[in-house]
Amino acid sequence: MQKWVEVVSKYNYPDHATSWWQVMSSLLPYILLWVLMYYSLSVSYWLTLALSLLAAGFLVRIFIIFHDCGHGSFFRTDRLNRLVGIPLGLLVFTPYHRWHRDHFIHHSTVGNLDKRGIGDVETLTVKEYLNLSKWGKLKYHVFRHPIFLFGLAPILLFIIQHRIPKSYMNFKQHLYVQLSNVVIIGSMILLMWWIGWREYILIQLPIIYFASIAGIWLFYVQHQFERVVWKRSGEWDYQSVALEGSSFLKLPGVLQWFSGNIGYHHIHHLSPRIPNYKLQKCHEENEIFSQIKPLSFKEIMNSFKLRLWDEDRKRLISFSELKG
Repeated sequence: MQKWVEVVSKYNYPDHATSWWQVMSSLLPYILLWVLMYYSLSVSYWLTLALSLLAAGFLVRIFIIFHDCGHGSFFRTDRLNRLVGIPLGLLVFTPYHRWHRDHFIHHSTVGNLDKRGIGDVETLTVKEYLNLSKWGKLKYHVFRHPIFLFGLAPILLFIIQHRIPKSYMNFKQHLYVQLSNVVIIGSMILLMWWIGWREYILIQLPIIYFASIAGIWLFYVQHQFERVVWKRSGEWDYQSVALEGSSFLKLPGVLQWFSGNIGYHHIHHLSPRIPNYKLQKCHEENEIFSQIKPLSFKEIMNSFKLRLWDEDRKRLISFSELKG
């Protein structure tokens, strides 16, 4: 079998023409939809909400570009990746340097049971859960419930949590978060002054809400599914966890376009340097990925029931399985 490093390295180079086309074909329609939503307010708010779903799709695509810039995969130079990635991060309410630091840790520790807690969805082992107090168990139940995880947590994450520096940050990282906050809040105030605070909220809130739900859902199913493999540090290795600890989510063409091919997450974790528009090509052109099966609809639906990692059974389980 050809070594995976040799396989993926052929796709590690961005094409600037394609990258710039993605920026333009994502950013310009998003701005246009934002303007149309403003004018639709005088027609029907139902029309505004319908347009917000489409705008949210473009915002997800903008986030994928922001994500690729942080990996250094979207352009050939770090400087250009930052020049594009930082302002796009402001559009998706996400501070560039903070998010990508956490995301780098996620890539280097994904599927490692001994290194959970940064850049992932909090997941306890059965033993850890059983050792919790009643109050601790209740909090974990609430956090892992789909209504909170996909209904409330996404908007809290992007609107509030991303605004708060973390304790491990140095002065420079702390400063970057605060500068991002100043620009985001300043832009909000300017737009509210220009079009009205009510109009701004009626437009921006549903966009960021629907986009954040879609983003959190994508991230969740990429690492929380029945066949996922998690290991302790002594057994953990990059290749197996990338291929078995990250899902292959084959979406319909339109949704794949809006999500920037991120459903080919096993390829992305093997090599974060591959730009999103080469992920599918890498998967389809190489025999070593032919055994990777996409998640079925049933597996996707079942993933929402998963709550705990069972180290004896070596899989994620639901609370009902714990009681059994």
